[in-house]
Amino acid sequence: MLNKTLIRRSFLGSAAAFAGLAALPMPALALTEAGARSLVDQLVGEINGVIASGKSQNAMIRDFERIFVKYADVPIMARYALGNDARSASKAQLNAFTKAFQGYIARKYGRRFREFIGGSVEVTSTRKIKSGYEIRSLAKLRGESPFEVTFLVSDKSGRDKFFNMFIEGVNLLLTERTEIGAMLDKRKGNINQLTADLAKLS
Repeated sequence: MLNKTLIRRSFLGSAAAFAGLAALPMPALALTEAGARSLVDQLVGEINGVIASGKSQNAMIRDFERIFVKYADVPIMARYALGNDARSASKAQLNAFTKAFQGYIARKYGRRFREFIGGSVEVTSTRKIKSGYEIRSLAKLRGESPFEVTFLVSDKSGRDKFFNMFIEGVNLLLTERTEIGAMLDKRKGNINQLTADLAKLS
């Protein structure tokens, strides 16, 4: 039986697959409150479906990657995770890194879905913010106290996507940016090597 701290930490990890960019300046948006709410309603519905599916770990990971690509602004997330080095990368390098990044996130966190069988995520409120909309939800895990999950949604990419996610105030993508930055440093700034290694990491 997982203790409360471990379960919360695991949920943070899983949710990090859906995290986006918090600090990126964004233009005025045509996104509506109803559109933002609908996006997150659909997202949490699919998350809940995976949690309750009883599928194998590999099948859950495939579902996790599909959900990630469908609802998150993955290119922006990948650029943010890569940090300043994204500015000097070629288009081909960025495309390859983005693909490797989404697979890495799916493998790293997707397997943790099994820990939340019997739980769910429920949208509770919507609020307009400068960069779009903030959608708050409540994660309910079996036998544990519920905790808040917040999505930030914009249409910067041309479609409604969420670009950041917070669990109890924690910016999840920052963790991946730190870890990937450390990986890149170990490879002396070689983005191609980082991409190749990300594609193999579990």
